[in-house]
Amino acid sequence: MARKPAKSHGNRSLNVSRPANIPQSQIRIIGGDWRGRKLPVLMAEGLRPTSDRVRETLFNWLQFDVPGAVCLDVFSGSGALGLEALSRGAKKATLLEMNAINAKQLKQNLVTLKAENAEVLTTDSLQFLAKPAKEFYDIIFIDPPFHQGLMQPTVDLLFKNGYVKSQQACLYLEQEKSLDWPNLPEGWVCCKEKTTSQVRFGLFRLVTE
Repeated sequence: MARKPAKSHGNRSLNVSRPANIPQSQIRIIGGDWRGRKLPVLMAEGLRPTSDRVRETLFNWLQFDVPGAVCLDVFSGSGALGLEALSRGAKKATLLEMNAINAKQLKQNLVTLKAENAEVLTTDSLQFLAKPAKEFYDIIFIDPPFHQGLMQPTVDLLFKNGYVKSQQACLYLEQEKSLDWPNLPEGWVCCKEKTTSQVRFGLFRLVTE
């Protein structure tokens, strides 16, 4: 799901058509109320939607956590994780996406799905997280662009500024297969993880004795 952020925010109106030189692909919702729905994705440089196989594994892990959860999809890109959570009964999802064209498509996809319990913020994720939290989240998806060293500062800001809702919250991290997991506060451990040919992904929870 990670993507390379764009430098320009551009026009945020849903009515502006996509530039003709940007190719379009699709993501598929794999479970829940919108199961099987296909949604357009603008294939901007660096966009890497989380694969169906990885999403299926992740949401099997989260099957008892998602219903009623308030979710944050950091570096949202295609929106695959946030939309999948909404389809499976999340109470609300906030999607952060810096690329204005991607964000505009995400907003249009929410309109298509008639999803009124979600918002897309066209913003730099680190700048957003650098401010004290105004809302707190049960599930946070973190899948930053590869090869930019963004995972550790993202995790640091989440905890520093209070975005993690409670001891029952969980974090999903997706990164390059070759990298070690970032440092998390004491007690936070990786309770489930897998790898593909290129990706390492895991679910982190606070474990107390």
